[in-house]
Amino acid sequence: MITKENISNEAKNNFIREMIGLYYNNHDKLSAPEFSRELHHILRSYIHNPDPYLNEKKEYNDQAAMMIPKLEMMVRKSSNPFNTSLRLALAGNIIDFAANDRFNLQATIDMALVSEFAIDHSEQLEKKIRQAHSVLYLGDNAGEIVFDKLFIKTINHPRLTYVVRGAPIINDVTMHDAEYTGMNEVANVISSGYDAASTIPVKSGKQFQDYFSKADVIISKGQGNLEGLFHLNDKRIFYLLMVKCDVIAEFLKVEKGSLVVYNNAGSGNN
Repeated sequence: MITKENISNEAKNNFIREMIGLYYNNHDKLSAPEFSRELHHILRSYIHNPDPYLNEKKEYNDQAAMMIPKLEMMVRKSSNPFNTSLRLALAGNIIDFAANDRFNLQATIDMALVSEFAIDHSEQLEKKIRQAHSVLYLGDNAGEIVFDKLFIKTINHPRLTYVVRGAPIINDVTMHDAEYTGMNEVANVISSGYDAASTIPVKSGKQFQDYFSKADVIISKGQGNLEGLFHLNDKRIFYLLMVKCDVIAEFLKVEKGSLVVYNNAGSGNN
């Protein structure tokens, strides 16, 4: 975690000046995820740490992993394992240091298991996955990846590929997290080739672009991925997220704190 001890007052002041300059020169050129990426590049140059949240990511990967035996039993006993594991994957989306570094994971799980979805295209998602030759799953945060793994294990699709960020950015999932949590046991794992806290296909690596163009179903976890992809109006994409800020709540026309499974083909999805 980045704390006041990591950086001197002079460095803080210089960082603030660079941040203001970045905004002044690029506020009309960069999307929110791209601006965040540039900001974190500047920050890392001051604290001389390529992965400032490494310890916190491990902590939440471990905390989530300790919950899995109980949650796996819950999924196995469920009358609808797909829906139950989907809800757990959505609960994991609370682990987001960009939105909030204080949260109660167990309370979020309890809430997710009983709450109605503010937007619910989960039946369409399940149907599309069954019909799909290939599924691309866009990861979001460390810790959350453990719940993704449980959902992917439940889906049990033979050609599902899980995507991580190209390099560390905030607490977003990287190849290191995928290896640490054993994601490769249930999915093919690739990197996006780009280190924004989002998925921006035109700036991503060729391997990712190939997978993205060929996927029949694309599962997009979290607010950051939604910000990078929504403008594409791609009916293959299902957005799975917990709404954690007013901007996204207003954009989706739902309450903050809502659980969302959204596809822009909506109820007309065949």
